[in-house]
Amino acid sequence: MMDLQFIRERISILRTKKNVSEYRMSTDLGHSKSYIQSISSGRAMPSMSEFLYICEYLGVTPKEFFDDTVGEPQLVQKLYKLTQNMSEDNLNVLISLAERLNDK
Repeated sequence: MMDLQFIRERISILRTKKNVSEYRMSTDLGHSKSYIQSISSGRAMPSMSEFLYICEYLGVTPKEFFDDTVGEPQLVQKLYKLTQNMSEDNLNVLISLAERLNDK
């Protein structure tokens, strides 16, 4: 079962990976400067719509947010977006490269 602590910690981890402060994230999302800090400390939780905005801001899908087995979800999402319009040949080259890198 997913608990509220996981959500708070995941926001903090992904925010840190994005290299943005709680203050900046709060204001970028259109809230008071302490909004994200209040979530991190457990004093508040975002609504569903705010959660979706937070995911978008952090560059992850809700699925990636909850999947803590992916070490770098923001980079995986960026790679996914870059590959969406690639040709089959280019995708196969990328797959071959990824397979070689995984073997090392």
